[in-house]
Amino acid sequence: MPAHSRPYPFVDRLIETFAEWLKHRRDVSEMCQFDAAEFSRIAHDLGVTSTDLDELVRQGPHKVEELPQLLKALGISEEAIARTQPLVMRDLERVCALCRHKSECDHDIADGSLAEHYQAYCANKVTLDALAEELQSTPPLSARH
Repeated sequence: MPAHSRPYPFVDRLIETFAEWLKHRRDVSEMCQFDAAEFSRIAHDLGVTSTDLDELVRQGPHKVEELPQLLKALGISEEAIARTQPLVMRDLERVCALCRHKSECDHDIADGSLAEHYQAYCANKVTLDALAEELQSTPPLSARH
């Protein structure tokens, strides 16, 4: 392969990251153009507070990347929750996005100990424990009549 046509993954990732940052800056700028009433209406339509909406937009689109991994580690189907309990799923996402313990969670994901340690810091603990308990008490479809 000629030197000028070799891929440069680091440079590609850097460009992609910068493009995401620029898009995020535009999103924040657009959000700042809403008046308080319009912003409150949008927050209400989304089922969050204005403060939460402001924080969610400022944090960007990747602030719930840990949630699918946590659900998988706990043996909870993300698709099933989204289908059967969409409001619960939305609340899990909101709480995850606003979490102040991302570094602990990311560390536990990296070392494979998320299921063992999430309860020490995860604000979704109570909801996740209830979902896990619900799964344990629900008989498999083959056992139902």
